[in-house]
Amino acid sequence: MNQTLLRIYHSLPAGARSMVATGRGAYLRYWRYNRATERLIDAALERETWTAKQWREWRENRLEYVLHRAATKVPYYRSQWEARRRKGDRRSWSLLENWEILEKDSLRNHPEAFVAEDCRTWRMFAEHTSGTTAKPIVLWRTREVQQAWYALLEARTRYWYGISRRDRWGIFGGQLIVPVAKRKPPFWTWNAALNQLYMSSFHLAPDLIDYYLDALKEYRVRSLLGYSSALYSVAQAIVRSERRDVKMSVVVTNAEPLSELQRKVIAEAFQCPVRETYGSAEIVGAASECEQGRMHQWPEVGFLEVANAENALGELICTGLLNADMPLIRYRIGDRATLASNTEAVCECGRSLPQIESLEGRMDDVLVTRDGRQVGRLDPAFKGSMPLHEAQIIQESLDQVRVLYVPAPGFTGIDKTLIARMIKEYMGDVDVVMEEVAQVPREPNGKFRAVLSKVSLKERRPQEAGLTINSLQ
Repeated sequence: MNQTLLRIYHSLPAGARSMVATGRGAYLRYWRYNRATERLIDAALERETWTAKQWREWRENRLEYVLHRAATKVPYYRSQWEARRRKGDRRSWSLLENWEILEKDSLRNHPEAFVAEDCRTWRMFAEHTSGTTAKPIVLWRTREVQQAWYALLEARTRYWYGISRRDRWGIFGGQLIVPVAKRKPPFWTWNAALNQLYMSSFHLAPDLIDYYLDALKEYRVRSLLGYSSALYSVAQAIVRSERRDVKMSVVVTNAEPLSELQRKVIAEAFQCPVRETYGSAEIVGAASECEQGRMHQWPEVGFLEVANAENALGELICTGLLNADMPLIRYRIGDRATLASNTEAVCECGRSLPQIESLEGRMDDVLVTRDGRQVGRLDPAFKGSMPLHEAQIIQESLDQVRVLYVPAPGFTGIDKTLIARMIKEYMGDVDVVMEEVAQVPREPNGKFRAVLSKVSLKERRPQEAGLTINSLQ
């Protein structure tokens, strides 16, 4: 949503904002579900008990199809293979190891080149994400792919956890419902089309959290989804106030790693299990946690490799199997994981889905505001066509944020002012220092963190002093 539309949206009465959210929800529901959804869910659940041989045969056939389609129908890969052939490279494209690693910059710079030539982007669903380096990525999916993906989500998150899309659910997300400076609720909208209470994670100040809890009761929300940091902030408030009137069937975390402390506090606060999930906008890999506490891959989504491993922990290289219309082959997604060595083991939960032993994920720091709100991500400050090569947000103190940025052609002082203004909208009254650099400093592994906090743990989490809960005693 561009800034003009966002300001108009913020100016609407609460009821009108929910009407807009419901309209958007109806559009998303059309893309995500149809009469075939239940059949797709049943098929996904049935595959969970396949033998290792069945999975191996299915994945080999699907991978062969995706690789052939990519090499012959997708402009980026076809040009790549044609160039290799001209240089005398005769290796077969049917073997995954013969493909080059795909970096995010190639996808960011030429997204249309990754769409198969027999597809039309105007007939596909466009997914926009800025990624962890603040550079936008545009991804396209057909309605068939979108519905296959959401059927898997339904089967392996909601169904596993005893809920469905027909139940009322809440999400703590990264969209502003009202400007940060506004201190009067509601900080949420009701999306009737998706049975969803969408709650902005940018107003989770300690003195405002009770309003959120009251909304969860009012809308009879049964389950929660959100960033680990946002859910943890809410859970801490519940534990400190000793409220026992907000109970969920399950809390599901996404987008950020979940620590054991966060899990215990969230479980105690909402009196329910906490399940971790893994996924990405690129839908090249996904996993969810079963009732035994094990992370199971979704083999239909992607083929995962680990590169540059140290003690089995390495970078995830993903080949998408679900979206053959915009295939990403050997894509360096930016996460680190350890895959289970025994791919034929059957979990105690009865599922034969391969497991992920550990998942590091993107370890961006959480920013904290002067009034105690934790801000997990500031992607919206860089969304759209912002002419940037890369950027990093550094919180120097509770009152100052520094932004290192590498401008691309077309970047102007107006863009710099816009970034600073957007950060203030999310962080409140902070000093934003914009610093142009030739390159954002890298860590030893060659990557950089999109968000870095230099604020001490004591300043970031003063509310944890004296925190005790039953499950930690």
